[in-house]
Amino acid sequence: KTGELLFLKSGTVEVVKDGVQIASVNAPCSVFGEQAVLLDQPHTADVRTLEQTEFYVADASTILTTDPTVALYVAAILARRLDNANRWLVGVKRQLQTGEPPSVIGKAVEKVEELLSYGGRDPIGW
Repeated sequence: KTGELLFLKSGTVEVVKDGVQIASVNAPCSVFGEQAVLLDQPHTADVRTLEQTEFYVADASTILTTDPTVALYVAAILARRLDNANRWLVGVKRQLQTGEPPSVIGKAVEKVEELLSYGGRDPIGW
């Protein structure tokens, strides 16, 4: 537990969980550490730089309680990831129910990795 949020300023990082790369991120203002902070648990993934990288580092409890824009930003990112995960879960369940071959389900798993990645569209226009 660091109690910090990291916001990507520049560069590219990979997010690794249980030895597996789950995302490659280069979108400025991508946030890291939010789940650990909000759930009050140790970090569940590692962030490794892939090139020269800079972050803004913030004390999570201070910034989330004093700046509602940051709190909304983090909430919007998490809501988007949850929505994407729910859509994916429904799709995979449908594929299993219809007896799709494992290769089709594997492609669905690859798609969810894209959808749940840390980069991508900024949810509140930063």
